[in-house]
Amino acid sequence: MRILLAIDDSKFSEAAAQAVIAQHRPEGTQVKILNVVDLAIPIPTSDAAGFREESLKHGQEVVQRAEQMLNRAGYTVQTAVEEGYPKSKIIDQATQWNADLIVVGSHGRKGIDRFLVGSVAEGVARHAPCSVEIVRLPKS
Repeated sequence: MRILLAIDDSKFSEAAAQAVIAQHRPEGTQVKILNVVDLAIPIPTSDAAGFREESLKHGQEVVQRAEQMLNRAGYTVQTAVEEGYPKSKIIDQATQWNADLIVVGSHGRKGIDRFLVGSVAEGVARHAPCSVEIVRLPKS
């Protein structure tokens, strides 16, 4: 089985990683951890190169933390950090890697936030080439 775990630096993504670990998976399951750096955020041109570099470096740190968690749980793990629109990049990566399952965390946005920002999880679920598991935070 091939699981694409799409993460950002949030508690929602940590819950998604924990969900992958907590569920029984077939022996030999491979996990690919993907962080997509969305550089569509407008920034002054003079800061663009530094912002891009820092964003990619931070993305690498995010996937390394998740990789350590999954390695400790016994999974074979690959990592990737890509630039672009998260929904599109997640779907592209799942298609190219031939993923059987995509796991993403739900930020739980509602109302105007959801309208303005959109839901990456929802967009992925609608257009994915495979099943999608959307993980919510446990209720406290």
